[in-house]
Amino acid sequence: MIRSAHVDTFARDNLPAPEQWPEFLFKLPELHYPDRLNCVTAFVDYWVAAGQGGRDCLLSPTERWTYADLAERVNRIANVLTRDLGVVPGNRVLLRGPNSPMMVAAYFAVIKAGAVVVATMPLLRAREIAFPLTKAEIRLALCDIRLADEMEKARPLAPALNWILYWGAGSTDSLEVMMRKEGYERFDACNTASDDVCLIAFTSGTTGVPKGTMHFHRDMLAICDSVGKYVLRADRNDRFIGTPPIAFTFGLGGLVLFPLRVGAATILLEKASPDDLLPAIANLRATICFTAPTAFRAMLGKVAGFDLSSLRKSVSAGETLPAATFEAWEAATGIRIIDGLGSTEMLHIFIGSREEDMRPGVTGKPVPGYEARVIDESGQQVAPGTPGRLAVRGPTGCRYLGDKRQSEYVQNGWNVTGDTYIKDADGYYRYQARSDDMIISAGYNIAGPEVETVLLIHPAVAECGVVGQPDDERGQIIKAYVVLNQGFAPDAALTRTLQDYVKASVAPYKYPRAIEYVPNLPRTETGKLQRFELRRRAAESAAASLSPKEKLKMSESPTKTLSSRASNVVLQPAGWPQPKGYANGIKARGEMVFVGGMVGWDQHERFPPDFVGQTRQLLNNIVAVLAAGGAAPRHIVRMTWYVRDIDEYLKARTMLGKVYREVMGDHYPAMALVAVTCLVEPEARLEIETTAVVPN
Repeated sequence: MIRSAHVDTFARDNLPAPEQWPEFLFKLPELHYPDRLNCVTAFVDYWVAAGQGGRDCLLSPTERWTYADLAERVNRIANVLTRDLGVVPGNRVLLRGPNSPMMVAAYFAVIKAGAVVVATMPLLRAREIAFPLTKAEIRLALCDIRLADEMEKARPLAPALNWILYWGAGSTDSLEVMMRKEGYERFDACNTASDDVCLIAFTSGTTGVPKGTMHFHRDMLAICDSVGKYVLRADRNDRFIGTPPIAFTFGLGGLVLFPLRVGAATILLEKASPDDLLPAIANLRATICFTAPTAFRAMLGKVAGFDLSSLRKSVSAGETLPAATFEAWEAATGIRIIDGLGSTEMLHIFIGSREEDMRPGVTGKPVPGYEARVIDESGQQVAPGTPGRLAVRGPTGCRYLGDKRQSEYVQNGWNVTGDTYIKDADGYYRYQARSDDMIISAGYNIAGPEVETVLLIHPAVAECGVVGQPDDERGQIIKAYVVLNQGFAPDAALTRTLQDYVKASVAPYKYPRAIEYVPNLPRTETGKLQRFELRRRAAESAAASLSPKEKLKMSESPTKTLSSRASNVVLQPAGWPQPKGYANGIKARGEMVFVGGMVGWDQHERFPPDFVGQTRQLLNNIVAVLAAGGAAPRHIVRMTWYVRDIDEYLKARTMLGKVYREVMGDHYPAMALVAVTCLVEPEARLEIETTAVVPN
């Protein structure tokens, strides 16, 4: 690495070991940056030096800042940080504020001073704020006074926090007053290295424990010089607008970095609901809009009432963009939405195509500067048309802050994003599903265990499990399965009480929109909650609300057709949703064939290294034993799967379905899945017991 300018070496000290980094690619000439680089110089100071300081930069319904205005405010805040507050290069500074010019100025001031930004969403509660404060060992926070309540509540939860400085307070000790000092209008940017950390962006994982992703000065420019330059193709006359908070990297790139890289202006809305966005586009003549598919859908019925003639580009990310939304937006506005896939770990979008190359229902192709592939569980590239795990690499990549999960995201030099994709014959990538348990609702990433933690504090709740339920409008909604303590009635009033309780404890968008009261939760013998079973129930509940035509399509499953083709009879209680991938039960008469617990080794007792490979070998072993007893896969009435690592099973389930159909055909017997702590064979990842009945 290049010689760092950081006096406080915390960030570099807590980078992953070099051998755990992804492979970085700098194939585009634009991606070669000088060793000494402070990115704020490129985003702000460059335009002032080029004589463009009078151009519009940051706009809001009440404010208008030019590039020169922003440059001066950045300098003044940087002087306050270094001269008055003792900030040294490498210190972490927490930022809390809505999308506003002052939030952008504070963001750039921290980085220009050589410090590291840790930005948080305005909706977060004290407990959520305390985690990054503690994890990143933050001593100073800059905060909008309107968010002081939760900020102050977080103070006792984060012992390292020494100082909170507010803006907008109007008091003598506010940030604005401190900025007014004579001589503070000038500040020389810290001579940072291009690979000095300037941003730690926190994101939640499937366990509910946030992960800090560390980004360099060069990364901030790299996303602009790849997706910004080659996919978005904005120019200095554009006006950006959108809904994502700039504390999210999607919002940071789309509403701050991309426009300022090309000398354009951005419109910052503190309230950015669809009802706020449409008039702002019309009144402030926005040309490029960044938001989530949910917002595009919500605006469809209202666009006719606004003059959107200034709008020329629309960008979607945060969740998969349905083909119907893509087509409806184009019909209503004439604009083809640019769909993008990005992640906090990668900083921004790495798969997405120009609008003229977009196809409805498809994410796109790798952004210039990035490479992508679809891999199986062993890391091998799969053939086009085959579902698998998405892996990417390019000029940005995952570097977690002191986190053992680095080895899960980065494998063999590739960033494995946790998404299941199919690559088609034309090189386009089509989204299939999340590979992990993250709930993605209206563009927000929400970890179910975090919501469970809040619900369990309420005296009414004895147990609970939280999963995502499919939803046409939001992609998914949060659904909670709740076991009540004695003395509480499972009625609508309690549901509202629990929902309000969650809203008051964590960010409001994390509250469960559906609550189902159950007598117990599905658990393994070791007591582990079976989330896959709750997800299955939630999917069935969503399917029950489908139209008659959609229900008819669902009923035409392999399990249904089995009963007309085999002597054994599938049991399907009236009114129950049709299961997919298994049967509720089978009625059989004939000779029984019992197959003992099979593991995934070959005749030489050699195990494949991966879960999917062992499953394939294991199923072939079962077929061989069945054949020796005069039976075939179609005669199986029950299978019991014993799995050592349930998370490994869940991540591989898409590939497991494909392997199962290849070996066993489209026969789905009654099945049970049991999580176990160990198996007799130490290399075995799973074991399956099978019972078959051959009709007389």
